[in-house]
Amino acid sequence: MSNRVVCREASHAGSWYSASGSQLNAQLEGWLSKAESTIRPARAIIAPHAGYTYCGACAAHAYKQVDPTVTRRVFILGPSHHVPLSRCALSPAEIYRTPLYDLRIDQKVYADLWKTGLFERMSLQTDEDEHSIEMHLPYTAKAMESHKDEFSIVPVLVGALSESKEQEYGKLLSKYLADPSNLFIISSDFCHWGQRFRYTYYDESHGEIYRSIEHLDKMGMGIIEQLDPMSFTNYLKKYRNTICGRHPIGVLLNAVAELRKSGLEMNFSFLNYAQSSECRNWQDSSVSYAAGALIAH
Repeated sequence: MSNRVVCREASHAGSWYSASGSQLNAQLEGWLSKAESTIRPARAIIAPHAGYTYCGACAAHAYKQVDPTVTRRVFILGPSHHVPLSRCALSPAEIYRTPLYDLRIDQKVYADLWKTGLFERMSLQTDEDEHSIEMHLPYTAKAMESHKDEFSIVPVLVGALSESKEQEYGKLLSKYLADPSNLFIISSDFCHWGQRFRYTYYDESHGEIYRSIEHLDKMGMGIIEQLDPMSFTNYLKKYRNTICGRHPIGVLLNAVAELRKSGLEMNFSFLNYAQSSECRNWQDSSVSYAAGALIAH
């Protein structure tokens, strides 16, 4: 038996973000310095996963709410873009590399999740092809750097879940969300608009196309802030908004709903919204980004 530690390489470094630790550190510091910590300590955040030139500044508003002095475990829930998956999957790796420093997967929590029989294993190749979790690793490393030897991560790749599965995973993960030493990172971009995304919903009453997109996204964001999983599901059914992390968001909303039953009150607020470009005609395309945080009372 080999005792070699399985590492997931930072496969998108050098393309989606800088592979230079010092350059990346300076960029992250720059973005974080412009964001305010208004609702720390976050129990969960929603933040985008595009290339940092597009969404790095937006994501900072969510990461600024992370308190490294209380956080000991970081769950990262990202949607699967490359492989069809109807459940959630766990990584075969023990270490996730970043240009800043390596992050350790919490093998004890992984073992507990395995025992439920609800998870499958993704291959290392699938893990390295996927960007939805990786794009949160440098920001996690940066936000936690003052306690870098004192925390572990729990990456979970979330498939195209049915409503009942979102509920099931939400219920399962709710006990972890109840613990103030756990932070949940929900990886999601918002509207992918344009013919290349096969989504061109446009309500002219809001003016230019990009204004219509913003109105649509902010309607969804308002519903997420209500923390009602059913309303979010209904919104998605009605408008088909191409929110790629809708299933991780659905899992979070169901986890919160479970905790509210036992009287734990939580609040979610969005802090920033951005678009990759302003669409004005049918040839244009854009992706929207939103950053927000959940706190418990």
